[in-house]
Amino acid sequence: MSDYHIETKCVQAGYDPANGEPRIPPIVQSTTFKYDSTEHMGRLFDLEESGYFYSRLANPTCDCVAKKIAELEGGVAGMLTSSGQAAIMMTILNLCGAGDHFISSSALYGGTFNLFAVTLKKLGVSVSFVRPDAGVDEIISEVKENTKLIYGEMVANPAMSILDLDVFVKAAHIVGVPLIVDNTFPTPILCRPLLMGADIVVHSTTKYLDGHAVGIGGCVIDSGNFEWNRYSERFPGLTQPDSSYHGIIYASKFGSGAFIAKMTAQLMRDMGCSPSPMNAFLLNIGLETLHLRVPRHVSNAMKVALFLKNHPNVSWVRYPGLPEDPQYLLGRKYLPNGICGVLTFGVKGNREEAVRFMDSLKLAAIVTHVCDARTSVLHPASHTHRQLSDSELEKTGVTPDMIRLSVGIENSDDIIGDLNQALSQV
Repeated sequence: MSDYHIETKCVQAGYDPANGEPRIPPIVQSTTFKYDSTEHMGRLFDLEESGYFYSRLANPTCDCVAKKIAELEGGVAGMLTSSGQAAIMMTILNLCGAGDHFISSSALYGGTFNLFAVTLKKLGVSVSFVRPDAGVDEIISEVKENTKLIYGEMVANPAMSILDLDVFVKAAHIVGVPLIVDNTFPTPILCRPLLMGADIVVHSTTKYLDGHAVGIGGCVIDSGNFEWNRYSERFPGLTQPDSSYHGIIYASKFGSGAFIAKMTAQLMRDMGCSPSPMNAFLLNIGLETLHLRVPRHVSNAMKVALFLKNHPNVSWVRYPGLPEDPQYLLGRKYLPNGICGVLTFGVKGNREEAVRFMDSLKLAAIVTHVCDARTSVLHPASHTHRQLSDSELEKTGVTPDMIRLSVGIENSDDIIGDLNQALSQV
């Protein structure tokens, strides 16, 4: 559906029913698939033929939804995972093994920061952090002989800092490594990093892509543009024979689809971070209205940001959609149609005042979630980033007084009214 607009792709991409087949992608809720011959199934296991034999590796429902997201992002191939965190982990481990290194923007979701700085370190994979607005020379100065990739969040959660994509793309490609971008907050409705030079995109589909807080999931989308064979020695897993699959060379056999093919054949097979077909079905329903929901989130968030910045009990507001925000121009450059529906702000007073404000909300809910239809709020230092030290909090852009507000698609007057009455309790 490459010739269609993104709104049409949200509704119809990924699944093309034949005559008499279900109009809606069916839920293939089966662990296994039957074949009439041992030889046929053997060809599937040897990757000599496409098809399904076990839903841990691939499932028709999940694949058609992954195909839709790939269409939306402008990629050639995609894979769903059990969570956004699984998508990030598998993407890193598809390129890095023990003894390898990668570079990441420091402005990250707390769970991602901990994955990079703690868990992957235990597996022998090291990381160097740079500022999201770092220059090319600063990024390249962190490159080592064993550096395999560069990573960043397009709009950081919850710091709301914007990745200077052109700079990170340039640095990655000078070095000869892929740039991986988490595009969860903007979604392909507001930003398509693959069309701006990024090589791989990841999402927590749990957020805006699902949009209703009903199913956890993640996805990985490959642009198909990175030339693995050009840097063969750096990426032996893609360019040299895989002994666990009779010597198959992924870059040679699968071409532009090599990255996802390897991730499926090796990591999904061995780690089992498999998506649920039911969750994929629900995700697809959310995707069908993504182009309608995201502009409403953006519109409401802008109204809320304007209200908060003028409220006497609010000390600061961070939303790059505001002209006075330090990253307003960067936002206009990469996200001209809006940033997202999330913003952060500080309540005047101490931490107790912030807690009093949150506990006084009636419409907005305190939840460990963000980016769904309902307005929600949380205190990152106490919740999502609780495991980080003070210095680590500073690196990720989280301050003790920060409140993260995910603005929903309710009536904006009702959202603002709820915030106003809660702020009056401070």
